Amino acid sequence: MNITHEETRSGGRYVAELDGHYAEMTYSQASPQLVIIDHTGVPEALRGKGVGQALALHAVEEARRGGWKVIPLCPFFKSQVERHPEWQDILR
Repeated sequence: MNITHEETRSGGRYVAELDGHYAEMTYSQASPQLVIIDHTGVPEALRGKGVGQALALHAVEEARRGGWKVIPLCPFFKSQVERHPEWQDILR
């Protein structure tokens, strides 16, 4: 699985590619040190393959690397954070 990062003026997204299918996790930049993860989209063809979890872990690692805090508005990301108490350090 390959995960890439695309930035926009107000945020960006992480895109995972697997077997010719794409999934995404989008975020908005609330401030230089605060991001809001607002959406995760995984197509049916990739469901059950750990793609959403890989995107969530990638976002956590990026937040730690960048020194950001995260507000998890996306229901999927929020549920992943609840399952991983070791990710609490990135939450605002």
